[in-house]
Amino acid sequence: MFLWQCLTLLLLITVQICKAQRCDEFTDLNFSHAIIGTILKIRLLLYTRDNGTCGTLMSHTNLSAHPQFNLSRPTTFIIHGYRPTGSPPMWLQSATELLLAKTDINVIVVDWNRGAANVNYFKAVENTRKAANNLTAFIEKMQKHGASLSSIHMIGVSLGAHISGFVGANLNGSIGRITALDPAGPQFIDKPPEDRLDSSDAQFVDVLHTDIDALGFREPLGHIDFYANGGTDQPGCPKTIFSGGSYFKCDHQRSVLLFLDSLNQMCASRAYPCSSYKDFLDGNCLSCDQFGAAGCPVFGYDITEWRDVLLRLGQTKTFYTTNAKSPFCMTDYKVDVMIWNEDERWGYITIKLHGNGEEAVATIDHKAAKFKKYTETKLLAQFDKDIQSVKKVSLKFSTGNVFKPKYKLRVLRIRLTNLERKERPLCRYDILLQENEEITFRPIPCKESNF
Repeated sequence: MFLWQCLTLLLLITVQICKAQRCDEFTDLNFSHAIIGTILKIRLLLYTRDNGTCGTLMSHTNLSAHPQFNLSRPTTFIIHGYRPTGSPPMWLQSATELLLAKTDINVIVVDWNRGAANVNYFKAVENTRKAANNLTAFIEKMQKHGASLSSIHMIGVSLGAHISGFVGANLNGSIGRITALDPAGPQFIDKPPEDRLDSSDAQFVDVLHTDIDALGFREPLGHIDFYANGGTDQPGCPKTIFSGGSYFKCDHQRSVLLFLDSLNQMCASRAYPCSSYKDFLDGNCLSCDQFGAAGCPVFGYDITEWRDVLLRLGQTKTFYTTNAKSPFCMTDYKVDVMIWNEDERWGYITIKLHGNGEEAVATIDHKAAKFKKYTETKLLAQFDKDIQSVKKVSLKFSTGNVFKPKYKLRVLRIRLTNLERKERPLCRYDILLQENEEITFRPIPCKESNF
């Protein structure tokens, strides 16, 4: 009898432990659900530093049922987009963990997979309004329990960006911040502000564009809009349809990966205000004077450091480039070249920086540069990594002409200025470049009169 009582007690304790450790998961559907079509259902999964890897399904009506939901902390909502296969977004866990590592907040994952999983994209678009109304009611309940709307941050991906905008509009633009990661374009292009995300939907709206020629939205939507790699083809993504599904979604999904990289703080991607990506690549938009001592804005979670100046400047459109994989950030240099050939030369420059056993490469080949005697040619060189202490520099000049005679470029002076670090530019004087032949030299600090 005693043994039986002990076993029963042990079983009850085990059941209670299992209940205590039970985690609520994001709705996992499959392609058959999308074919049949799903009816909208909103589930809110709460994560805090106390349960960073174990979600808690929240009540929409009884907030006091969740003691770990501290309304004195800021709250960040993560809202996914269209899910044509029904599978959970692969990046959700990383997003919650990185956000909680960054700061002590409530993270609420908005699971509207039942509603987003549908081969009929138009039905998913229709559900965005309904999802927004549901979230609005929940946030109003938070407000009644003491939460500040200014402390709410909504991170919306694709359709989730417009859901965030609808919520913000319902609350008269009072929420603190909306971060829109490649807002969806189809069914939202050419719509008035009330039918899509708009800068008036929150006190501060920051937007990233990575697929403006397909699934994303081309025009600016926020107080600041970042166009990574011009907002179109992302490096490392497939270039042909033969790559399968990744050809269609890689550019669009890159927006999330770039944002997660900014949370990692492995490095910073500084973006430059410009009217076009072409002008940016041509090195015509490297001034950051309007932003004061902070310099040009850095893409990502910490963009709020520039919030006040951005609100004063009005809508700001910025550009930057990335690597093909994490860490995505590149290191930018302004390169000034002056030649003393009698005849004009047109061509491309490849630069390598060497230091501490590392090498960084920048190929300036988006268009042929024009080099003219005693005239400074300004170029933007973007290196795949940052060499903290440059010991040597390699240069190569090419024209791309296979059948013509090989040219020489007589460089009177080349000057390399790191745009991130306020240090003396590096120079080299009197170099003869043979076409397609790399030359390596030790740079020296530029003379004062040269910068």
